[in-house]
Amino acid sequence: MTTHKPVRSPFGSSFYIANIMEIFERLAWYGFFTVSSLYMTSPVLQGGMGFSDEQRGFLQGLVPFCIYLLPALTGALGDRYGYKKMLLLAFAMMTPCYYLLGQVSSYSAFFLAFMGVAIGAGIFKPLITGTVTHATNDSNRSLGFGVFYMMVNVGGFLGPVIAGVMRDTSWNMVFIMAAAWIAINFIPVTLFYRDPTAEIRKNSPAKPLKDILIEMREVLGNGRFALLVFPILIAFMLPGTKLISESFAYGFIASWLGLNLVWHILAPKAGTHWYSSKIKMGNKPFLLLILILSGFWLVYMQIFITLPLFIRDYVDSSDLVMLANSTHAGFGEAASFVNVPQLTTAITALASQFDYSQANSFHKAYLELTNYNVRIPKDVLQAHLPNLSALSQAEISTLATQWANDYRQFKPEYIAAVNFGSIVLLQVLVSALSARFTTFYVIIAGALMIASSYLLLANSEAGAIVSGALAVAALLIFSLGEMMASPKQQEYVASVMPKDKAAMYQGYLYTASAIGFLFAGKLSGWGYNKWAVEANEPANFWLLCAAIAFVTALALWLFNSFAAEKLEQSQQSSKLVNNLA
Repeated sequence: MTTHKPVRSPFGSSFYIANIMEIFERLAWYGFFTVSSLYMTSPVLQGGMGFSDEQRGFLQGLVPFCIYLLPALTGALGDRYGYKKMLLLAFAMMTPCYYLLGQVSSYSAFFLAFMGVAIGAGIFKPLITGTVTHATNDSNRSLGFGVFYMMVNVGGFLGPVIAGVMRDTSWNMVFIMAAAWIAINFIPVTLFYRDPTAEIRKNSPAKPLKDILIEMREVLGNGRFALLVFPILIAFMLPGTKLISESFAYGFIASWLGLNLVWHILAPKAGTHWYSSKIKMGNKPFLLLILILSGFWLVYMQIFITLPLFIRDYVDSSDLVMLANSTHAGFGEAASFVNVPQLTTAITALASQFDYSQANSFHKAYLELTNYNVRIPKDVLQAHLPNLSALSQAEISTLATQWANDYRQFKPEYIAAVNFGSIVLLQVLVSALSARFTTFYVIIAGALMIASSYLLLANSEAGAIVSGALAVAALLIFSLGEMMASPKQQEYVASVMPKDKAAMYQGYLYTASAIGFLFAGKLSGWGYNKWAVEANEPANFWLLCAAIAFVTALALWLFNSFAAEKLEQSQQSSKLVNNLA
């Protein structure tokens, strides 16, 4: 008996419009976010914000947390009110906020503009993945999400490259360009986008918002569960604002957990009011999956918020500069551009900034100069810095020109673009090959690949890894793991969720990213400052990230063995109830 392989359905116009809008949104986001660590920690003299690593980590944890937590609600709102209206709202919020990021000068104003971007992006995300879900079926879903993920990385590749060119002119141009990318999206959404939920809402009455919130409660948990979790998350974030101390936050978290445990024990089984009820979680297998995947996203995020700093401070990328120059002199100059006047001013300031009788002063001076895209060997610094005060301004200018020529480095955002470029080239192939294997095994293999890439970054001595080429190799291994694991997560949820709740369930999946990113910012701000800035031992940071990735892979294997079947059965039961209703 011959088994016929199902014919793959062609993609419709909605699929392609969604991909176009995703490219432009990613151009804006990655054009800014890939260089955000550099921008926020760069000196004000260079046009940066001059934030500390702790301030940077707080923002890079909280804002993505909001971006990926909001889809749990905005996806449901899209199902109720229509994708098109919500997309227009998202673009109307992001366009001015991206522009304002480059205009403000205070920490609080930057935070507010960043949160505006977060809200707009949180509206956009589930609607685009929901559109792709509606535009695909069982015959083409795996390839469809692979193509979609490749388009994400087209924007991810071009965004940082363009931003790298723009910041040579001024940092403000990075944000003007980001705002322009979002503004372009008004054209396809207004003229060509067909709302995939219009027919569903036409043929069935729209559910009240109250019913949507009830559905969310059934998946995530009741009000008591929310009351337990959200104060803990808020307390975890607040130390980054300097409003409370770390010790106070952790003391509150411990006390809140104890209070809620007693509250839960004393509460009746069927409380009259929500606040007098016992804590009840919703879909337990799905919540467990979210918790496990948050570990994946915690280590994933480090490639964007910590690796650029690590490349700037600890990777000797002079080999990549030589390769770029041999390819094309203009490309080599652009990829390793040094603003000599700014470097001259920075060197002048170093004459009185540190007491060079202290050993760690040379390390601080070294890190200060890496902001200007030069990596000065420690022996050169030790030979010149104590004598700077005796040099004339002309001699310091000559020294800056010499250092710019001899020690210039490849821009971190250009190295980071390797991640996106490799995904653009290989995602469809990887998706096609991974379609032959069980979904969870592919996700597990991807987590292990990411762990391996971080172990490669940890293969370093104090001061610098072997070369820029090793950083590129680690990025390629990371990218392969990402290509395997990330789209498979979306595909898995799309394959088991009820069709009429497509965007809402994709929104729930983003909760894993939200939790992971929140802790990623905390880990990056604290860990990079502790090990790289203060102790000059950045390898320890990457060893910790690798360990977390290995634990996540193990947890996914256990989930697949003991809990995945329960999750799939619960979703199939939901589909059956909807069909009988």
